[in-house]
Amino acid sequence: MTAPRYDIVAVGNAIVDVLARAEDAFIEERALVKGSMRLINDEEAADLYDAMGPGMEMSGGSAANTLAGMAALGAQCAFIGQVADDQLGGVFRHDLTSLGVAFATAARAGEPATGRCLILVTPDGQRTMNTFLGAAQYLPESALDADVIRAGDILYLEGYLWNAPQSRAAMEGAIAIAKQAGRKVAFTLSDTFVVMGHRDEFLALMDEGKIDIMFANEHELAELAGTGDFDAGVAAVAAKVPLLIATRGANGAVAVTGGERYTVKAEPIDAVIDTTGAGDLFAAGFLAGLAQGRSIDDALTMGAVSARAVIAQVGPRVQGDLKALVANGLG
Repeated sequence: MTAPRYDIVAVGNAIVDVLARAEDAFIEERALVKGSMRLINDEEAADLYDAMGPGMEMSGGSAANTLAGMAALGAQCAFIGQVADDQLGGVFRHDLTSLGVAFATAARAGEPATGRCLILVTPDGQRTMNTFLGAAQYLPESALDADVIRAGDILYLEGYLWNAPQSRAAMEGAIAIAKQAGRKVAFTLSDTFVVMGHRDEFLALMDEGKIDIMFANEHELAELAGTGDFDAGVAAVAAKVPLLIATRGANGAVAVTGGERYTVKAEPIDAVIDTTGAGDLFAAGFLAGLAQGRSIDDALTMGAVSARAVIAQVGPRVQGDLKALVANGLG
């Protein structure tokens, strides 16, 4: 097996985020569930955009946010995802490649447009996401660059893509390529609604040995395990996958591998500004730790520090010196 060229190759949604402050009353008036993510069509996106306050545009997408964090920590990364041949598609590509992330997937001609996520951030820092997937859900299996996937030490898959048949087929194809090349596969569950729709499929992936690393927050874990007891859920899922990482917000995170359980406390913070990207950046720090050959304890610390950095600001990509923050956190 040849040495990997990339620490991680991710398959994910190519999304441009539009973030705006919103009061709780606005969330209630629109009958939205605070802190959740929902899929919307282009008409809903236009209506909500018109009703939102002043917005800030920046490239997002869960897996892409993770790669941005990893690149900031010195990792070699590549992204596979679908944008349209339009202005937002160009913005997304520029933002990612300017960070040093390889992104060569060809843009898609015609409709729909590049995906966008309208994020309402309430005063408590919670983000309510309204996602128009657009071109992102039309990532075809034919767009996969097998050589790039084989060149990655870890293939990282974003659960959101499992909802659309075409992108799901692409993910399944990517898993097959990675496994044939002897590479590891990491999977992030993304959201409880994703797990609700595909629980049996995700359990089957683990039972078939196709997932080596699973990322979940405590709510996704509960849905996957079928129990509201966190420790019981950890034990049930950890028995199915070589490495499980479960995040718990202010209660820190847990990792289980080889029958050993590791924990980390959440990093102290004066004020939570915006939780957008917290899970994505935790994964970035943790995976960067693995890429550097660090211990599970160190990887968890890197994840916690990275998550803290992003919730102390607006937007899903750390704007300060993440490498310095992580180095300081490791002591």
